Amino acid sequence: MHDRSVWEDILIAPFGRDLELAVIEGSSLHALVFACRRAHNGWINAQTNQRVIVSPTHWRPWAGNH
Repeated sequence: MHDRSVWEDILIAPFGRDLELAVIEGSSLHALVFACRRAHNGWINAQTNQRVIVSPTHWRPWAGNH
């Protein structure tokens, strides 16, 4: 079972799963408020399937994936 408190490097983010993404701004980590999925051409909102223009640095499983 994956520890929800641990953020993983974005380079190893899996495809086909709802993920919580985060970006670093200054010295702070900020999480997006909606689930995203990795696509071959970037990121999509897991609910709307619309492309999300973001450059995340970290990921962890979305809270609903338990």
